[in-house]
Amino acid sequence: MMLDGTEDEEKFLAAGIAGLQQNSFYMHRALDSNNLRDALKYSAQMLSELRTSKLSPHKYYELYMRAFDQLRKLETFFEEETRRGCSIIDLYELVQHAGNILPRLYLLCTVGSVYIKSKEAPAKDVLKDLVEMCRGIQHPVRGLFLRSYLSQVSRDKLPDIGSEYEGDADTVADAVEFVLQNFTEMNKLWVRMQHQGPAREKEKREKERSELRDLVGKNLHVLSQIEGVDLDMYKDVVLPRVLEQVVNCKDELAQFYLMDCIIQVFPDEYHLQTLDVLLGAYPQLQPSVDIKTVLSQLMERLSNYAASSADVLPEFLQVEAFSKLSNAIGKVIEAQPDMPTVGVVTLYSSLLTFTLHVHPDRLDYADQVLGACVKKLSGKGKIEDNRATKQIVALLSAPLEKYNDIMIALKLSNYPRVIEYVDIRTTKVMATVIIQSIMKNGTRISTSEKVEALFELIKGLIKDSDGIPNDELDEDDFKEEQNSVSRLIQMLYNDDPEEMFKIIDTVRKHILTGGPKRLPFTVPPLVFSSLKLVRQLQGQEENPFGDDASTTPKKIFQLLNQTIETLSGVLAPELALQLYLQCAEAANDCELEPVAYEFFTQAYILYEEEISDSRAQITAIHLIIGTLQRMHVFGVENRDTLTHKATGYSAKLLKKPDQCRAVYACSHLFWVDDHDNMKDGERVLLCLKRALRIANAAQQMANAARGSTGSVMLFIEILNKYLYFFEKGNLQVTVAAIQGLIELIMNEMQSDTTTPDPAANAFLASTMRYIEFQKQKGGAVGEKYEAIKVSHAG
Repeated sequence: MMLDGTEDEEKFLAAGIAGLQQNSFYMHRALDSNNLRDALKYSAQMLSELRTSKLSPHKYYELYMRAFDQLRKLETFFEEETRRGCSIIDLYELVQHAGNILPRLYLLCTVGSVYIKSKEAPAKDVLKDLVEMCRGIQHPVRGLFLRSYLSQVSRDKLPDIGSEYEGDADTVADAVEFVLQNFTEMNKLWVRMQHQGPAREKEKREKERSELRDLVGKNLHVLSQIEGVDLDMYKDVVLPRVLEQVVNCKDELAQFYLMDCIIQVFPDEYHLQTLDVLLGAYPQLQPSVDIKTVLSQLMERLSNYAASSADVLPEFLQVEAFSKLSNAIGKVIEAQPDMPTVGVVTLYSSLLTFTLHVHPDRLDYADQVLGACVKKLSGKGKIEDNRATKQIVALLSAPLEKYNDIMIALKLSNYPRVIEYVDIRTTKVMATVIIQSIMKNGTRISTSEKVEALFELIKGLIKDSDGIPNDELDEDDFKEEQNSVSRLIQMLYNDDPEEMFKIIDTVRKHILTGGPKRLPFTVPPLVFSSLKLVRQLQGQEENPFGDDASTTPKKIFQLLNQTIETLSGVLAPELALQLYLQCAEAANDCELEPVAYEFFTQAYILYEEEISDSRAQITAIHLIIGTLQRMHVFGVENRDTLTHKATGYSAKLLKKPDQCRAVYACSHLFWVDDHDNMKDGERVLLCLKRALRIANAAQQMANAARGSTGSVMLFIEILNKYLYFFEKGNLQVTVAAIQGLIELIMNEMQSDTTTPDPAANAFLASTMRYIEFQKQKGGAVGEKYEAIKVSHAG
């Protein structure tokens, strides 16, 4: 149900509209019959509806707009009357006989518009008369709408330069004086509204005032459109008069809105040349005015103006804009000791943006702004207000966006000091912004000092903080953060091995503080960066003056061993094992047998002590076999030890099929191409026979447990290994052995207990086709395969 007041207001509006429509009907009838006296009579009665005090500004506006439409028609009628010979001067005097002052003034403004158009009197005289007469209405709402009407009908008839209504030498001053006088009176009426009615309705009145602000602001827009208002007139007349009214009205709403209007409607060039005057007004405003927003908007406008063209930059230097704005901000903050942190940071953020646009080469200015901000933040503790932290991110992002280079930001001594005042979440946001900037711009960070400074800035992502427990972090967000750190580590590079080693050591120092959840993300990229350096050094002779004098592969491997060890301590043994194997391969390439053996030893210890999951064991053993197969640096004793261990692990896997596959993979450890001293045909055959025994055992177990022997897939896989070594020239793998295996597979496939397996059938058919293909090649290969009889599964 609607409130009584609202219901009453709707009734009053309906009654006002009805009265207005009725009188406008009679007015139109009089207009159609050219009856001037009746037209004036009914138009005055129609306008009397605007004398009401019972409507809110919003509803009053509805009534006013209907009256406005009718007045436009009346104005057209007055123009026609003058063309028919009616004296405009007589008409101007005639409408002043209307009984009530409000209708009389509306009619006077309407006829006044026609009077100016007729040019029978100077525009300035008519306008002066009208603006003075309107003082007769002192009711805030009625007065505002009346003066708004005056502004509306006169805006195209001002005695401006180049206008058809241009007057004598002072013509522009007359136009400006009229608009300023109307603005001043409207502002007084608008401010006076807050004192109308009981105190309990203050909030409602403020809302109503806010709805009417554009009526006042339009005058400033009209002023900005006057052609004759050049910089001198703006500086000497317009701005001082407007600011005088703004400061003297002592009203928070009016001061905020009008200062904003001044900034928005007048040209940026004028603001720049009158900075002293404009900024001098800020400390005189009411303490409750949101100065930070207005000042920020001014700086934003000036920043955009500076960015628009390099030609305007000398103007900024000439007026010393930076020092004036900097001083003004200091004074505003001092004048408002209770200004919230968000306000302080917003002001400095806007000043920094301005500085970067106007003085991009003056890093000392940018640092000065950050230093001033730090000074104001000191003593406030960690900032946790969301709006303030967003502004700090904006403040710190500004140099990155301007220079596209974190290295330039790192030259600002106060840059890291600002970050110290934000909470953990904001530190992380800022770290992400910095890393994204580096990625986007491909920034090269090539010294350990710079890396140290950078990692201090992004420490929010690198180490655990006491403030946020790990379980509060979103898993996906955490992964994304750590992946970005990993990408950053990969980007750090210097051609000089000494410096690169220092960079690696610096990164290592930081990431090892990262805690168990971070290390699995950050250690691998560090390891691969180190291995990249190892490959760069590969083949270089070690420094004859000792290991300490220079960066050597051995020195890097020592560092890597200690680094990877941290992963086994944070429940990431599979990852640690993979990295140990990578390092072993790199040590192999550097001909460092003891180092490679040590890495393999560490990998084996992890396999035995830490990796218990059967799937992880399968992956690990195949990695071990694959890596060991590629190693050529080991002597006979070391190779035998490691190979024996690998075959032992293979035979101890939980499931028979997994055992079988790992054991036949071990056969490759005894036959390495291009290394005749690493070809042992007997041991290859032993591995393959062992794999066959395990495959047989797997079938028997399956038969005992399920009543069927399962697939022959393992036998076909082993057959392919036989063929591989047969082709490679292993004399221990004979045609008879291959033939026997083929017959075994055929018998098994025809057995009633074998489970049909389309994949096995396809694999066998493919293998048989391969043997046929090799036979048809002719030559030595064809001769070799000729003795093998191919059978096809029935």
